[in-house]
Amino acid sequence: MPNSIKILLAEDEPSLGQIIKESLETRNFEVLLCADGEIAYTTYKRENPLLLVLDVMMPKKDGFTLAKEIRKENPNIPIIFLTAKSQTEDVVHGFNLGGNDYLRKPFSMEELIVRINSLLKRGDYENGSEVIKIGNYLFNVKNQTLDLNGKTETLTHRESELLHHLIQRKNQVLDRSFILKKLWGDDDFFNARSMDVFITKLRKKLKDDSSIQIINVRGYGYKLIF
Repeated sequence: MPNSIKILLAEDEPSLGQIIKESLETRNFEVLLCADGEIAYTTYKRENPLLLVLDVMMPKKDGFTLAKEIRKENPNIPIIFLTAKSQTEDVVHGFNLGGNDYLRKPFSMEELIVRINSLLKRGDYENGSEVIKIGNYLFNVKNQTLDLNGKTETLTHRESELLHHLIQRKNQVLDRSFILKKLWGDDDFFNARSMDVFITKLRKKLKDDSSIQIINVRGYGYKLIF
């Protein structure tokens, strides 16, 4: 991973923000620390960071609102939410807005760094064609897009990773624990719930070809059939 990857950190608690900033800077990240959502949005527009770490509860503009605005402009930038909230509906709402990951406070810095590195990692796919045919769809692995009859839809980084792993196990069960540990870093209930949200998103994006199914194999994982 190249040095000085630029990360935007929006955190209104000064001491926590500074701790995160200094910890990431020791790992050769360049951190743009912002104290509220409005400053964060202005900084995002000016600095063009590669990843966002957004506190959910912030003054002036909360993390969910900020993510929604940025997603309209950039569907691919990785977003990690930080929050003291633990309600499942809040987690689902965050992922539905385009979040890629979700960390509950308090969290360890090592956990945050692992998740950042996972989201920034590129080229984690097996060697082969960058364009894969899925039923009537064309999946461009590099560009993270799905094309159907000339209509293109952009996937998030995690949607693209998850779909590619499903394709690699076509007509076989993709082990739930394996994919959770590989893409989310842990196979706990919280992460499993977030993966369910991403599976639902992929089903919707593939719904225009009825020959494609993502089946839930209860207790084991998911199976992509086409």
